[in-house]
Amino acid sequence: MNKNQLTKEKTCALYASDYHFEMISLPYINKKIEENKEVIVLTENNLEETMKKLLSNMNLKEETKEKIFKINWKNDDLNKFKKIKNDIEQNKKMVIFIKGKENYIKNINKNIEKWTAKSNQVKIIDCYDMEEISYKLDEIIDTYKNMLNTTGERKTDKI
Repeated sequence: MNKNQLTKEKTCALYASDYHFEMISLPYINKKIEENKEVIVLTENNLEETMKKLLSNMNLKEETKEKIFKINWKNDDLNKFKKIKNDIEQNKKMVIFIKGKENYIKNINKNIEKWTAKSNQVKIIDCYDMEEISYKLDEIIDTYKNMLNTTGERKTDKI
């Protein structure tokens, strides 16, 4: 269990660039949308343009592309926290990606823990910039049971 988490077992992901993050998360996001789960991406930077470009080059149905692009890919934490609160009140199943620098992830997790404490319908995936954490990569990965990559979610002890 992540040392920083109080209530949720979390998954981590590592990315080298915005496009890399999107390529890692896209199959998983698509799967969760098909399962009728809400997907929220809390991000330190705006991903709208890179996601638009990536989706335009993907071999997916237009309907699927539209559903994925409807996710708020902007840096818009306040509105996303409102959505999380509303979704929790409605007992919706959701996946929350937290993408950014280590400090951003820690700060968002403090808030997420408070907002999601009473819900068991939430899965959180902390997405780290590999360049920033490269000196302590093993230490961070060791605090998670699962890791997300392009082939899906895997136990960290099998990576």
